Amino acid sequence: MLSDLRKTAENTPPQRDRYIDLLRAVAITTVVLGHWLVVAVTYDEADGLSGFSALVAVPWSHPLTWLFQVMPLFFLVGGYANGASLLAHRRSGGDVAGWLITRSARLLGPTTVFLVTLTASALLARLLGTDPQLVGTAVWLASIPLWFLTAYVAVVVLTPVLYPLHQRVGMILPVVLVTAVAAADAARFLLGLPYAAANYLLVWLAVYQLGFVWRDGRLTDRRRPAQVMTAGGLLALVLLTAAGPYPVSMVAVPGEQVQNTAPPTLALLALAATQIGLALLLRRRADRWLGRRRPWLMVVAVNSVILTVFLWHMAAVVLAAVALYPRGLMAQPPVGSADWFLWRLPWLACLLLMLTVLVAIFGRAERRSRRPHGDAVHRDIQRGGKLARLVLTYAGLATVLVGLLGITTAGRADHGPLGLPGEALLAYLLGAVILWLIPLRRPRQPFPS
Repeated sequence: MLSDLRKTAENTPPQRDRYIDLLRAVAITTVVLGHWLVVAVTYDEADGLSGFSALVAVPWSHPLTWLFQVMPLFFLVGGYANGASLLAHRRSGGDVAGWLITRSARLLGPTTVFLVTLTASALLARLLGTDPQLVGTAVWLASIPLWFLTAYVAVVVLTPVLYPLHQRVGMILPVVLVTAVAAADAARFLLGLPYAAANYLLVWLAVYQLGFVWRDGRLTDRRRPAQVMTAGGLLALVLLTAAGPYPVSMVAVPGEQVQNTAPPTLALLALAATQIGLALLLRRRADRWLGRRRPWLMVVAVNSVILTVFLWHMAAVVLAAVALYPRGLMAQPPVGSADWFLWRLPWLACLLLMLTVLVAIFGRAERRSRRPHGDAVHRDIQRGGKLARLVLTYAGLATVLVGLLGITTAGRADHGPLGLPGEALLAYLLGAVILWLIPLRRPRQPFPS
């Protein structure tokens, strides 16, 4: 394993943008740490397992979410990488369906393993006599990361349409999307209209499109534009939260009437602008650091299992809580107390150990999904079948998205023996099977990841 990672790091092509890989690794690890700090999990014999946001009990910590809400960086990096991948794929003779299948396989392979394992574990727990409500809560906590995957798969599906549009209009499209987000927020706050639900897609599309802009060299890392973007984004963020109608917290806080992530808001876009400006400012220094062997090897190692880390990090919380709390091996002081903060360090250490074990077990699925497809598995398609294959590809992806939406919006409840809504799980698996069965046309040469 380590030798393979070293070989990958040493054979990195000179044209690969290492900074993009670093930002991806930083974004996901920061989100994982943020979830581990914010989600307070408790256990007692009467109520069983429970989870809630510690931000409710520690309101002074809301500004700290500006540091931990870094999903905008991940969508920015996604736009950059997917734009480069699609362009190279088309230049090598590949078609849209082939790109969508290959790209989505890297997301859906580890996700399918996660969902199958989660439902099998829920079924086994039920058969062993575990309280159904406890199983439902555990599955709900473990599946929290799937909300991100739903949004990300959606923007990947739209990439073959969005990238050619970007090539024609450039910065006009992100400006239009930001304007649409502002209009949706205004309709909600001023008119009480429910149009802000569109921001679940519009906000992430705007950041994703900026990834295209960066890939094409229209976002510069010269200090003055980057400084203006950072300062302007931060000023807008302060004004929108201090004087405007938006809360300070950049993650959901139960009980607050307005949330900055449910749905995403203009304030979250201001935070995104600040983060993008900082990323541009730090690029040259980071590039020098990434030129060294050990830092780059570390980035390669994290990226090789990045989705596995994200998918399983809340499962690590559930497993640690079930293993430690009932046996009294971990204290449960009141959330927000001095003792609670002191116990965060051993708690985080236990979560890291648990996640390491999970990644060691399930990381293989992600590494397999990144391997190039062989001739023995996929065959060329006759020209007359290209349209049917494209339709099947979009049908499979649409079914996957319907399933993911059903799973992520189901909430905490007893959803039956499998722990997840049966119809939503079936839809996801059906879509994944459709995509797996569609044969690929190999491009004339490999395209970058």
